[in-house]
Parts: sequence; C-alpha cells; structure tokens
Amino acid sequence: MFTSEYKQPRKVKSRKSRSNLKRMDPDCAICNGAASLRCDCEAKALETAISQAERRMMQSIYQEIRSWARGHAQDYILEYFNVLSERRKAAHTEHIERISQAAYYHYRSPPHPAQVAEAEAILKRGIDEDWKTSVQRYPEVLEYYFSLVELTLPPEDHPSVKDPPLSALSGSRKNGRRPPPPAATIAGGAFHPQEHLPSRSSPPPPPPPPMGRRTPGPPRTSRNSYRGPPPPPPTFYGPQGW
Repeated sequence: MFTSEYKQPRKVKSRKSRSNLKRMDPDCAICNGAASLRCDCEAKALETAISQAERRMMQSIYQEIRSWARGHAQDYILEYFNVLSERRKAAHTEHIERISQAAYYHYRSPPHPAQVAEAEAILKRGIDEDWKTSVQRYPEVLEYYFSLVELTLPPEDHPSVKDPPLSALSGSRKNGRRPPPPAATIAGGAFHPQEHLPSRSSPPPPPPPPMGRRTPGPPRTSRNSYRGPPPPPPTFYGPQGW
C-alpha cells in the first residue's frame, strides 16, 4: 500500500502594493501660501538674509581693504606731486639765476621786481597744475591698489564646506567647531610708481623723501583691529599754504 505524499499548498507571493503617494511640496515658509502659487517670498527672504550676513561678516573686511587702498593711494599721489613740484622749483631757481645774472651784467643791479613777481606767478600756476594733475590720478591709483587685494575661497572638498559645524536636527552649532575657512587677504608690499602705473609724461625720477602734507584720512589700523568706517573723502585736495 502506497502512502500518498502530503504536499502543503504553495503560498502565493503577494506583491507589495506600492503606495501611490502624491508629491507634496511644502507651503511657503513666509506667507503660508500654496506651493502652486509660486510666490517669491522665500526668494526675497533669502536675499535679505544674504545681505544681513554679508554686513555682519564682511563689513569689517571691506573697511580694512578700503583703508589700506586709501592710505597707499594717498602716499603715491603725494610722492608723485613732490616729484613734479621739485622739478618745477628747480626750473624756477635756474630762471631766477639767469635773470639775476643778466640784470647784474647789464645794469649792475638785482633784477626788476616785476620780473621776479612774474617768475613767482608762473611757479605758482605750475605748482597748482602739478597738484591738479596728481589728484586726477586718484581713480587709476585706487583701482591699482584694489586690484592687489586677493580674496580666497576654500576648496569644495574642505571639511568646513562639506560638513559645516551646524546641527541639522536642532539648527544649533555643534560643540566641536572647526576653524573658519580662509578669509580675505590683503596683498602687501610697496608700490613703485614707475613700474605699474602709466604716467602722463615721461617717467619721473625717484621721488624725494615724503613731505608732511597728505590728504586727510582716517588713522591707520592693524589688520585684526576693526573700527568704524572712515569719514568720506574731502572734496578739496589743494595744497596748504599755496
């Protein structure tokens, strides 16, 4: 007698029904409007947040760069003016010596006061023209010094970029903060007038020692000490005492 082998019924594999969930875009975080309205509230809020963060984090760097460029531009303009004025004063001295020698040779007397006054008037007009020419170079000189500033950004694979020290769950900063990415750096070094900026005429000789006169400006500050913004530049650059 053969025993019939009992077979258990096969279990039918049930396919997991995929839940047909509709895509749910969040409402506007600012005005609570539906996503289908496509309002620009969040875009405007982002621009406002960027502007506020930029003022908080970059304003001190902007002021430092501005003060640095201004100070070096003033030094260059003053040295350039000194070169032009010294050259003009030397020409004036030679002219006075010539008319003095001529007056003594012909009349055995000093030159006529009118000749001296005319020579001094020519010198004064020349000094004014030299100062005007120097001050008119401020735009190109400032652009040159601003072009020396180097802003560096961290690489995309830097830990501070890939994993910023912010908690994604609570929105607060983590305990172990990483050092911030490199900030703006200012390229230092002395500026040589004859090497970089084109002059309006032939290159001037090496400038004499700097004089005490300088366009008024804010006091120099170190790189790591940020103070308030410097006062606006004066509207008059004329030499004192001329």
